[in-house]
Amino acid sequence: MPRSKGPSGKPRSAVFPTKEQVLAFINESAEPVGKREIARAFRIKGNDRIRLKALLKDLEREGLLNRKPQRRLAPPGHLPNVLVVEISGIDEDGELLARPTVWDEEKAPPAIYMAPERSSRSALAVGERVLARLKKTDDGSYEAQVIRKLDRPQRRVLGVYELGSEGGRLRPTDKRAKSEFILNKDNADGATPGELVLAEVLPERRGRSRLGLRSVRVLQRLGRGDDPKALSLITLHEHGLISEFPAAAVTEAEAAGPAKPGKREDLRGIPLVTIDGADARDFDDAVFAEADGDPKNAGGWHLLVAIADVAHYVKPDSALDRSAYARGNSVYFPDRVLPMLPEALSNGWCSLNPKEERPCMAVHLWIDKDGRLLRQRFVRGLMRSAARLTYEEVQAARDGRPGDTERGNEAVLEAVLPPLYGAFDSLLRGRAKRGTLELDLPERKIRLADNGEVIGIDARERLDSHRLIEEFMITANVAAARELERLGQPCMYRVHDRPDPVRLKALAEVLEGLGLRLNMSQVVQPRMLTQILTKAADKPEASLVNDLILRSQSQAIYSPENIGHFGLALTHYAHFTSPIRRYADLMVHRALISGLKLGKDGLPAGSETTFDETASHISTTERSAAAAERDAVDRFTAAYLKDQVGVTFSGRINGVTRFGLFVTLDESGADGLIPISTLPDDFYHHVEARHSLEGQRWGRVYRLGDRLRVRLLEAEPMTGGLILSLIEPSKDEPEENTETRNTRTGRYRNETSSGPGNATRKMPQSSRKKGKSTGKSKKRVKSGSGKRPGSGRRGGSSGTRTPRGRKDR
Repeated sequence: MPRSKGPSGKPRSAVFPTKEQVLAFINESAEPVGKREIARAFRIKGNDRIRLKALLKDLEREGLLNRKPQRRLAPPGHLPNVLVVEISGIDEDGELLARPTVWDEEKAPPAIYMAPERSSRSALAVGERVLARLKKTDDGSYEAQVIRKLDRPQRRVLGVYELGSEGGRLRPTDKRAKSEFILNKDNADGATPGELVLAEVLPERRGRSRLGLRSVRVLQRLGRGDDPKALSLITLHEHGLISEFPAAAVTEAEAAGPAKPGKREDLRGIPLVTIDGADARDFDDAVFAEADGDPKNAGGWHLLVAIADVAHYVKPDSALDRSAYARGNSVYFPDRVLPMLPEALSNGWCSLNPKEERPCMAVHLWIDKDGRLLRQRFVRGLMRSAARLTYEEVQAARDGRPGDTERGNEAVLEAVLPPLYGAFDSLLRGRAKRGTLELDLPERKIRLADNGEVIGIDARERLDSHRLIEEFMITANVAAARELERLGQPCMYRVHDRPDPVRLKALAEVLEGLGLRLNMSQVVQPRMLTQILTKAADKPEASLVNDLILRSQSQAIYSPENIGHFGLALTHYAHFTSPIRRYADLMVHRALISGLKLGKDGLPAGSETTFDETASHISTTERSAAAAERDAVDRFTAAYLKDQVGVTFSGRINGVTRFGLFVTLDESGADGLIPISTLPDDFYHHVEARHSLEGQRWGRVYRLGDRLRVRLLEAEPMTGGLILSLIEPSKDEPEENTETRNTRTGRYRNETSSGPGNATRKMPQSSRKKGKSTGKSKKRVKSGSGKRPGSGRRGGSSGTRTPRGRKDR
């Protein structure tokens, strides 16, 4: 019989082992081991087994070993080869961190770093659980490789601490939470009722109460729940966004200073101007235009677009770079901004402030009279902004209202506006010739008082000055993608795939029922969809058609593979114009620097091998940011409407689901739910193909785009949820559905709206509980009546929510 071998492969002697030898054997084992395996390894027999048992007990008492299930032993902090872990966050280097889903030891678990995904699977999100294969590293941490994804249970919860007759409770702010949690005084960390806290769900075997509720322990106290600033704080924590910069990144940013002219092109004599919103705090792009003096390009224009030279300050693999990568992009809430870069850069050296010298990456663009890009030339320059202009100011000057412009800008406006608008007219002709998709994408602007309370909600006005800057930026983005392809450099493209054929077929069927034809016998182009929007513009169904086409679209993402941009009808497109707030743009700048030999701070050697991974990461952070921004706006909107419960509003159905109707209110743009249990008495079927709820008995039909009068029943700022009830029109009052609806001319922004799957609607928790299906009918149904296609519902139901697409930021 062969002698037992240790992990090193050498036979062990029959001499009784020391504590150190036994401990080394257990530490070197990949899995927890039992006493029998240890005895076999050291050839321990007879009475020596009693000595071994005593030795192991001593090691346990000394805290050097922990007992695992089935009487097996392992060192403290040991993790098995295969384990279920939960994604817990992102470190300052952008690496995903995980923790065991079950951990009974008092000492914190070892660090687990998720290995980058090399497959086509979507990126992991904070809170997601996976089955992973673990490998211990030399520093005691673990590297985990995903075997498969699991569900996503709740491990941490953000909520408001409340005290009632049954003791302490934590009321979650998350709309998906199904119940409250028990929060005992001993676990409250000194929190007082009404306080917003971040808590950890305790292990079920210790935390389950006789009421069936889980218990939680406070990890962090975040202030009063009724503070207006809490709404953004809730959203920030709910989406796992990074709020603080690493100290090293802040130090690097604060050490930044002016750039030396060196070999930079001197652009200080050119009257470049920034045009931004009135409330903008950073200015990362400036524009200039003049007529092209080349006689071969009669009616053509020379454009100059200058962008803050972020690559000069954010070096590859620096603390700033790792922090920017982890964030992926800036996030904009109504009351605050989570910038991608620290303020010393985002509002300082990387902001093109008026009358101050700043380094820039600039592109000279030459277009013909019809807006076609003829050639481009990229340079690193030194510029000085001639003026900080606002969209409203530029529009007022263009409309002949000089009194509405800022004092001191009159001369600049008089000099720069005519050529800017001349070039803009040419670019518009080029856009029309390409045939872009022109969707109506209204946005809300939240107006806040000094104390953070909402004082108004306005529709963002869409001016020609906005479109001017948009067209200049699109042209610069196209030039960047073309230039990198010409140079043979890797490029982080911004791509928008063609709509899925299945979605297009469904769209064509619905449009045919509205008297509109989408020709499916040929390849669908964006121009064809815009033509349908134009035909429907004066019809009552205009909003419905807009929403249907929006839902049929794919989602714009980042990719190193170029497939073009369907919505903008472009073969080449990349993001170049906002490296201050998008990591993708910084990568494009570095690629241009490398390809054009404009400095040593371009792409690191071999970085093209990581482009796939980076594309997935920044696409994910962008989606997270967009979802967080929507949720924040919804919460602020609910806070604004909470004092208007009982008031009636007009609105339009923007979503039809099995459990009710989602309605967008005209005045505020807020989204609210009409639960199916509150609709007029009938048995309703959800007919997905027609985007409708259809009553079986009385024939009532509610479909996407229909106009309604509703009453606000509940507004919950913590979740952003609104509950509405339908007001049926009287016999003498014309139904809202019959009114002609005028919509503003649709405009397609720099991006396409994301397709389905982007927006999640919210319901206050009290209504969620009331709306749970019991399986019993609450509405009378005619006996023996046949069912139409779709899923029938009589009462409220808690099913999967059907999201609607929105503007991809």
